[in-house]
Amino acid sequence: MASSTNQNFIFMLILFLVVHKASSSFGNYSSTEGFFPFASKHVIIINKLVTLATLIVHCRNKGDDLGVISLQHLARFDFRFRVNLRKTTTYTCSFEWPGNTATFDIFRADRDDNPRGKYGVCSECIWSIYEPAPCRDRRDGGQPQCFPWAS
Repeated sequence: MASSTNQNFIFMLILFLVVHKASSSFGNYSSTEGFFPFASKHVIIINKLVTLATLIVHCRNKGDDLGVISLQHLARFDFRFRVNLRKTTTYTCSFEWPGNTATFDIFRADRDDNPRGKYGVCSECIWSIYEPAPCRDRRDGGQPQCFPWAS
């Protein structure tokens, strides 16, 4: 009897994992993204200023200052990190180009690592920086999601 119970348990566990993986794969994230703490993230920032100006980027969070980076048009800057246990990880970047300064939370766990959120989960968060707004590109080639500057 115990052997039959163990076999049923294993079968149900495998079935659950297969169904869960299949149902999650239809979204913009894998089955484990956004559910577990310490999720690995890769942020990519691309200078797409229409004026072709150089973009000065300075990103940081509470414990990590990534320094000041100068990006020519279409150049990119990237960094990797893990979301903290409480899922409160935030990276804020300041952006400067001739005549303008703006800031934006380039990664916020509540927005970018929330499987139930409006914008889904990104493990590779690709941001195109335009004068009017920063836009998170979609991996499926769909319409990017643009957000207002914080300042």
